[in-house]
Amino acid sequence: QLKLVNPSQYRFEHLVTQMKWRLQEGRGEAVYQIGVEDNGLLVGLSEEEMRASLKTLRRMAEKVGADITVLREREVDYDSDVPRKITEVLVRKVPDNQQFLDLRVAVLGNVDSGKSTLLGVLTQGELDNGRGRARLNLFRHLHEIQSGRTSSISFEILGFNSKGEVVNYSDSRTAEEICESSSKMITFIDLAGHHKYLKTTIFGLTSYCPDFAMLVVSANTGIAGTTREHLGLAMALKVPFFIVISKVDLCSKATVERTVKQLERILKQPGCNKLPLLVNSDDDAVTAAQQFAQSPNITPIFTLSSVSGENLDLLKVFLNILPPLTNSKEQEELMQQLTEFQVDEIYTVPEVGTVVGGTLSSGICREGENLVVGPTDDGKFLRLKVCSSIAHRPRSACRVLRAGQAATLALGPFDRSLLRKGMVMVSPEMNPTICSVFEAEIVLLFHATTFRKGFQVTVHVGNVRQTAIVEKIHGKDKLRTGEKAVVCFRFIKHPEYLKIGAKLLFREGVTKGIGHVTDL
Repeated sequence: QLKLVNPSQYRFEHLVTQMKWRLQEGRGEAVYQIGVEDNGLLVGLSEEEMRASLKTLRRMAEKVGADITVLREREVDYDSDVPRKITEVLVRKVPDNQQFLDLRVAVLGNVDSGKSTLLGVLTQGELDNGRGRARLNLFRHLHEIQSGRTSSISFEILGFNSKGEVVNYSDSRTAEEICESSSKMITFIDLAGHHKYLKTTIFGLTSYCPDFAMLVVSANTGIAGTTREHLGLAMALKVPFFIVISKVDLCSKATVERTVKQLERILKQPGCNKLPLLVNSDDDAVTAAQQFAQSPNITPIFTLSSVSGENLDLLKVFLNILPPLTNSKEQEELMQQLTEFQVDEIYTVPEVGTVVGGTLSSGICREGENLVVGPTDDGKFLRLKVCSSIAHRPRSACRVLRAGQAATLALGPFDRSLLRKGMVMVSPEMNPTICSVFEAEIVLLFHATTFRKGFQVTVHVGNVRQTAIVEKIHGKDKLRTGEKAVVCFRFIKHPEYLKIGAKLLFREGVTKGIGHVTDL
């Protein structure tokens, strides 16, 4: 917008309608640039005009029930005696039908790069003591606390209120309170860095469908261990990622620069084709967040310390502005399809019965809905009913579950032994496609010897994880590293529910490959 000084009533109504539409399009968020002409010419406004324009913008925001925050101000070099400014403003409104915007960020990186500690510092609001105090609350098992290594997938939440301030556990809030006072929630999926737990990390990336990935690299060790592999996984699954270089308090400026250069070199390689963007100021962070969402080729790089807290604010600014990937139209299309829920975890809870955790990939799920779950070992689907409480991942009960949300559903007295990870719950009229044999177009990323018929690999497709045998390679008798082919796989144990076009990852020892399902 150029300027919004004292608009007429008619113009004001028009502006409000426009703002409503923009907010709906961005799922509750929009960034306004004031002092810029429609063709992108930076004109700038004088102090007085800017003040009046911001006042009008506040009035508009009040009318639609949104909050506004000034992101940054810039002076324009224009041939005039009065200094002219451009302002960028973030308008955020919580959509009426949901509590908050929800983004999922998977956290990747080598063992000991400081992933859990960084999350601890972000979500608890206090700095680390350099010996890992901040991450103690994130661990789920005793052996993790003893060894200091994450081996399971844990979830951490960070909220931002509509003014863009961080809402976290710092004032001894509970998770419910964080949800209530946030208009934007970021759920971090803390994954394991150690090579031994690679299958858990792959499962976390394929089944929880993160919007973004955060690759944590330690400044003093640089790119080591599983860093390259995690980078490759994010690229193979097409998850847009940004990079955080942690532990900058431990080493000299030169070491940090060396790590940054090392990363930039890797990102610019032909396989990656990314454009690194080093974030040094608030301005950079705002630009990074906006550019990152528009073009996935840009990779912001942050250098920070969880101990001294250096540059931690820049990451918070970035996360606050980061817009969701799908717009509201795509989500509504997903919600109109038939219900489909991926089962990722199964628990037994006293007085509740069997509870399943996972992601609703399409449709809407209400309490008391009748679904079928399967496939069982003999390829059948069993009927079941979703009981009362639908608890949402950020731990607040909600009556209706929408496509793309992660949640836990209570199934009541349903027999737990009939369930396993990798099953789906779908609406009965869906007539789900199940198969034991499927074809996929694959690329062999790395293999020690040749890949041929009879070879066994572990296949990951979404939340499905099972060993399969290579039945046939079309047009060739064997594959070598870097080659493409259509391969026919057969599951060893039981049939699975697959969709054509689903992304596929397989591994066996050092063998790795990616591809997509072409035929069932």
